[in-house]
Amino acid sequence: MSDPTLEATMRQLGADARAASSVLAHADPAQKTKALIHAAQAIRDAKAAILGANQRDLAGAKDLSVSMTDRLMLDDKRVEGMAKGLDDVAALPDPIGAEMARWQRPNGLDIARVRVPLGVIGIIYESRPNVTADAGGLCIRSGNAAVLRGGSESFHSSRAIATALQQGLEAAGLPKAAVQLVPTTDRAAVGMMLTMNESIDIIVPRGGKSLIERVQRESRIPVIAHLDGNCHIFIDRAADLTKAQTIVMNAKMRRTGVCGAVETLLVDRTIAGIALPPILQALHAAGCEIRGDEAVRALDPAAKTAVEADWFTEYLDAILAVRVVDGVAGAIAHINHYGSHHTDAILTEDAAASARFLEEIDSAIVLLNASTQFADGGEFGFGAEIGISTNRLPPRGPVGAEQLTSFKYVVRGTGQVRP
Repeated sequence: MSDPTLEATMRQLGADARAASSVLAHADPAQKTKALIHAAQAIRDAKAAILGANQRDLAGAKDLSVSMTDRLMLDDKRVEGMAKGLDDVAALPDPIGAEMARWQRPNGLDIARVRVPLGVIGIIYESRPNVTADAGGLCIRSGNAAVLRGGSESFHSSRAIATALQQGLEAAGLPKAAVQLVPTTDRAAVGMMLTMNESIDIIVPRGGKSLIERVQRESRIPVIAHLDGNCHIFIDRAADLTKAQTIVMNAKMRRTGVCGAVETLLVDRTIAGIALPPILQALHAAGCEIRGDEAVRALDPAAKTAVEADWFTEYLDAILAVRVVDGVAGAIAHINHYGSHHTDAILTEDAAASARFLEEIDSAIVLLNASTQFADGGEFGFGAEIGISTNRLPPRGPVGAEQLTSFKYVVRGTGQVRP
């Protein structure tokens, strides 16, 4: 049986968000910019309070893995990163009202396709309190109200950040209900959000596979899915091997707990004996566990035996699955079968090989000679991201302010009637 008090709280939160979205949708771009700039400064001013709240969260999260703890942890640099992200979003062109296309029909009708907000966006996320700032800021820029449900492990951090966002909204004369954090860690709130189709227009889940699957299964509201990042790098026979080692090390070890971290390394069979030993040695030295197929283990006796499940796994840890494949065709077949359609890269100096890989890999992001850790809205110039959508329907890839819009057709006539 549902808690009537919690249900009333959630329904009121949704109603307030709906009312705020009507105001934000028609707000002047300068007003939204002012809200974002003031919110960024409010985060800087509240750094001590945010870090104190984060310490409280960390103290209560003793059972988290190393990578999940890294996602949860804030420090001076990460707080400044959130503030800078809001400044970057503030500097973006306002997408609302922008004409995507315009044309005239033979009968004189003038037709324009114009960007409009989605409405109210519900974001359900785990561990990472910076999502509170990123998601709230992108929703403000795109004229959408946000209902944020952070993970229970990051509750105090997210609440402190959400307060700063609301201070920015109020400083700009906009309703603070345009960004709201669900005020409870009760898991029942998630289920309620998924049925609030009278007040929430889109749900964006960002977290582990079980969360995404639950949201897709239970939601009565359209979902922008951010599935697991089972990312791959393929080292082609024409790769620059010095460049390849640097890229693989960055893609795996820069931050193992982010969705753009590489989880499987594929190597062309013709160069495996030359390419793999120095790369695997560097990975071992950095503390990375290697799980390889028979050909890999012949080159690296320290590698563990990879099993079928390893090729499907997003480790989010210092573990890398490694396989030897037969050329570009073998790499493409492996990735399209085992991958999660998130982010995949080829390392090669061969134009034909890169062209085939970039065309035939069915993923939201494909890269040539670059680390998979560039799978990030900030690195794409979006200021921040609300997640990486692995949907085939739009939006796909990093979801920034422009991707959080829909459109309408504005048709201007001079008295035309249809014959």
